[in-house]
Amino acid sequence: MESFEGRMAVVTGGGTGMGRELARQLSAAGAHVAMCDISEDDMAETARLCESDAPAGTRISTRRCDVSVEDQVVAFRDAVTETHETEHVNLLFNNAGIGGGGGFVDGDRGEWEKTFGVCWSGVYNCSRAFMPLLVASDEAVIVNTSSINGFWASVGPDTPHTAYSAAKFAVKGFTEALITDLRLNAPHVRAAVVMPGHIGTSIAINSRKILGPVDPTLVRKRMAERGLPVDQMSDGDLVALMDQIAVGFRDNAPTTAAQAATIILDGVREGRWRILVGDDAHDIDKIVRGDPEAAYDIDFIDRIRAAGHFRNFLTLDED
Repeated sequence: MESFEGRMAVVTGGGTGMGRELARQLSAAGAHVAMCDISEDDMAETARLCESDAPAGTRISTRRCDVSVEDQVVAFRDAVTETHETEHVNLLFNNAGIGGGGGFVDGDRGEWEKTFGVCWSGVYNCSRAFMPLLVASDEAVIVNTSSINGFWASVGPDTPHTAYSAAKFAVKGFTEALITDLRLNAPHVRAAVVMPGHIGTSIAINSRKILGPVDPTLVRKRMAERGLPVDQMSDGDLVALMDQIAVGFRDNAPTTAAQAATIILDGVREGRWRILVGDDAHDIDKIVRGDPEAAYDIDFIDRIRAAGHFRNFLTLDED
């Protein structure tokens, strides 16, 4: 699919981050875009940005939808066919995601299941709902966003990261299995898996809007277990620190959301099924593949940091 002009594209999580930039670049290339998100205000801003750059006649639509809820996804699909007067979709970007539910042994079950639900069930629900429309097209691509945590289930040896990693492994495996399924049953439809590294998005900020505010008691416990000074910090100080980390994750990333969207769309144009995003994703992929048995050793993170990555990456390190 070398050109997106006149194509029908669906983007989940289109309100901010990579979803917003995918919608902007697709519409600027002449694709009609239907996006969903849980924030109507964020989507309205994305739509405004898209409309300012898109060629005349390009259609942009938005709908509030929690992709972890199948009924809402089905309603979104029906709205797409009605609003855009179409019986097919050429591009489906399963991009929506949140972070949370790090601890399985000692963590909140509701937060774990919501994180897994958005990051995995959202991909499943949207793939189920839109597959008939993809098959009905003359050419189509389903693009599922996994993560480096889809091949390395860690953000360091002292931070549990179970829900997000489990979901992203599921997304990667599902997409790879789809390659054969589609080749046999719908050869005009392709599947691609996207594995970003650290991208400058608001995922950490937006996740708290869905999962609820930071629990300072839990943060205090985890920081104390790691030998970090918390005795003189109030609950308010801890919450402020977590907010600062979330903002820093967005603003200090090595790859911007716009750069990530360009890499993804270039990969789709080139027909690639495995799209790594960012130098960190490429390097960590090589390091993990080079010694998978050691990937969860305590000092494995030192190899990644030696390559210039994962410095202060959601680890609350003092350095």
